[in-house]
Amino acid sequence: MSVRNLDALFRPSSIAVIGASRRAGSVGAVVARNLFAGGFDGPVMPVNPNAQSIGSTLAYRSVAELPVTPDLAVIATPPATVPGLIAELGARGTRAAVVVTAGFGEGDSQAEGAALRQVMLDAARPHLLRVLGPNCLGLMAPHHGVNASFAHIAPLPGVIAFVSQSGAIATAVLDWATHRGIGFSHVVSLGDMADVDFGDMLDWLAADGRTRAILLYVEAVTHARKFMSAARIAARTKPVVVIKGGRTEAAARAAASHTGALAGSDAVYDAAFRRAGMLRVFDLAELFDAVETLASRLHVEGDRLAILTNGGGTGVLATEALDDAGGTMAALTAETMARLEVALPRTWSRGNPVDIIGDATGERYARALDAMLADPGKDAVLAMNCPTAVADPIDAAQAVVRSVEAAATRDGRRPPVLTCWLGEGAAAAARRLFAEHRIPSYATPGQAARAFMHLARYRRNQALLMETPPALPQDFAPDPAAARAVIAAALAEGRAMLTEPESKQVLEAYRIPVVRTCSVAADPDAAADAASGFQGPVALKVLSPDITHKSDLGGVRLNLEGAEQVRAAAREMLVTIGKAAPEARLLGFTVQDMARKPGAHELILGIGQDRLFGPTILFGHGGTAVEVLRDTAVALPPLNAVLARDLMARTRVWLLLQGYRARPRADLDAAAFTLVKLSQLAADLSEVVELDINPLLADEDGVVALDARIRVQPPLPPGTPRFAIRPYPQHLVQHLALRDGRTFTLRPVRPEDEPAMREMLQRSSPEDIRLRFFGPMRLDHDFAARLTQIDYDREMALVAEEAEDGRPVLLGTVRIVADPDNVAAEYGIMVRSDLKGQGLGYRMMTEVIAYARSRGLARISGEILRENATMLRMAEELGFKRETVPDEPGLVRVTISLGA
Repeated sequence: MSVRNLDALFRPSSIAVIGASRRAGSVGAVVARNLFAGGFDGPVMPVNPNAQSIGSTLAYRSVAELPVTPDLAVIATPPATVPGLIAELGARGTRAAVVVTAGFGEGDSQAEGAALRQVMLDAARPHLLRVLGPNCLGLMAPHHGVNASFAHIAPLPGVIAFVSQSGAIATAVLDWATHRGIGFSHVVSLGDMADVDFGDMLDWLAADGRTRAILLYVEAVTHARKFMSAARIAARTKPVVVIKGGRTEAAARAAASHTGALAGSDAVYDAAFRRAGMLRVFDLAELFDAVETLASRLHVEGDRLAILTNGGGTGVLATEALDDAGGTMAALTAETMARLEVALPRTWSRGNPVDIIGDATGERYARALDAMLADPGKDAVLAMNCPTAVADPIDAAQAVVRSVEAAATRDGRRPPVLTCWLGEGAAAAARRLFAEHRIPSYATPGQAARAFMHLARYRRNQALLMETPPALPQDFAPDPAAARAVIAAALAEGRAMLTEPESKQVLEAYRIPVVRTCSVAADPDAAADAASGFQGPVALKVLSPDITHKSDLGGVRLNLEGAEQVRAAAREMLVTIGKAAPEARLLGFTVQDMARKPGAHELILGIGQDRLFGPTILFGHGGTAVEVLRDTAVALPPLNAVLARDLMARTRVWLLLQGYRARPRADLDAAAFTLVKLSQLAADLSEVVELDINPLLADEDGVVALDARIRVQPPLPPGTPRFAIRPYPQHLVQHLALRDGRTFTLRPVRPEDEPAMREMLQRSSPEDIRLRFFGPMRLDHDFAARLTQIDYDREMALVAEEAEDGRPVLLGTVRIVADPDNVAAEYGIMVRSDLKGQGLGYRMMTEVIAYARSRGLARISGEILRENATMLRMAEELGFKRETVPDEPGLVRVTISLGA
């Protein structure tokens, strides 16, 4: 389920309150009172077998006695009664219910409550009746007059939607916002999320015209893939700001790898929010600050802030707050400094922050701000004012407003200016002035700096959704079969841990460079014999399925020269480990080349498993002190080169990798490509549960893995959904032929196809573009990126590709976009103008129809210009039926039933 019947929750035609009460202070009484007072334009029908009326409204003894079928039912009766009521309501045709009742799995009787919850869902399912809750505060939709909650205060109507897992947080936010005049389009308490969850709400609110921003309070997500698909769609259309409750963990879960220990659940949630394009904040005040800032629609390109102030102390506070938030002080150009030198008194600060002294007039503010806005080295300007006895804050504010409006571009885009007028009285009046002119204003320097970073982080997350990655090297050809053979052999022996040589064989199958390592040496003499086959010094490592961190127990010796040193070291190792871990099983030793990379950085890369979000990818500062340093970051696969670099950039070691002093820059492309290879490995091999490469040495010459550890399990059945974000559907790639024998590859689109997609459209005639898109189009990066960066779970775009002059080019594309309920899809198709009439469009349509049928979709529809006779004829040949489009005489809607 997703948005089906959610209109009955938020736009019902009639409402029943089951368990309505006259007992003061009871939940049933408060819910009934709120519904009566909400201004709902429809019948509100109380149900209570022991009351003739609730307030002045006639009550009914049962659901059966209701004079009309309620669209929405609000249930506040004991838990045991709820499943029967749901069944009765569903049979009558009720489409949604809000269950405020608790007792469905929380508290002491969890097993009994969970069973009751399942009975409730089983009762709702045959009727497609949607359930909000149980154990929830309810919902409020002020624009429709619906207050189906037991909240103590009614929300003001507005353009912000707030969805909370916690009823207590919902009431706190409602109270806080109402007293500040902040209104809502929706306030929803999800409670236990037996049915309606965050994914459903994001799908609904993304399409809601009254909602301009979405706020989420999340404690846990239920269906990760549905959540990620919905979140990525919603975040592309409007700001989504999220606060996560329960960020810390009492202890890391038991794991056989560094990755498992370091990739805690909060880090994974953070990765999910970032990947979806959301903005994460950390307290309720910041939540609303972020919404106000994003609602200003200011556009920033980066995190470089220039600060204008009349007080040095406030400039220092803002600078510190910016640094704490991860921002950068802008470096003003020489031209800007020269303009400021002319415009300002001799005592100005001559740097950023630009301190224009406490007696600054409005004219001085304007001259300084005009110069700073013209500076190319800044992404935004923060203008601040401290109250003094010798200058007027209102005069300064009016000057800022004039400068901002004068600098507005011809397309209406306002320059990125934030303000902070400290104090009350005149400062409060100045903040009201800024609000009237849609210039964001804040009470403290810290708030203002943090607000700028909201803009910068939101912009960065959104840019990641649209950035085109470089194509993978064409010679990258992993060998999954070889990796599976190694894993299958270990599983056949009853082992869940691969040996180090086996782990490195898996890495080599994915073309990850590893140091040369011998096969298992059973004893010190065998290790000495193996060492004689190496040139130069070697490393000796103990091999044991029971020892996770070999160095901690003396199981690693480095820079050994010759067979005798290796034999002696192996014997000592057996004694040391025998004392430190007498129960450990020792399988022998491995001998490997000593990597000669004296200036290399030690990194850790890994694959982990999150209980909810599935496979995760970890990157960070490696070595034996990895848990102490805790300099790691986590991302959700699949990864491309852009996402891999973003993951790397979220660590402190990233700065070291840039090079410093005499240490050259590391090969960042090689490190990022290794992350992409691990992402592909995770997609191909469901057998891999955890994987560590620690350390991966990285320097200017590339990367090499010194040690690896992999934990495995039996393979999952093909098609088992494991990823929160569906990886590239490689199984859909096929090679086809046209009527004239011309062959081409039909495959799902990739993000890196964006340049080729633009080229295909540019090689099509303006008339064909008009027929496809119903008008002229700007064939820019953003447009092409939306066509190529898709969610393979909700959307599928197939492209026809062939080689031309040794490079791949696109001949055409066809796509379907499914609704959130996976019932119906819209299609679109485009064939390059010079290839029309060769049967390519028909062949692509038959393949996408077959794909839609395999997904279980019931129908595919599309709209075609009535003058597009060729497309209408092809649709008819494929079995589509025509119908007119109301109020659009130039369009024809075509639909094909798939029988699902």
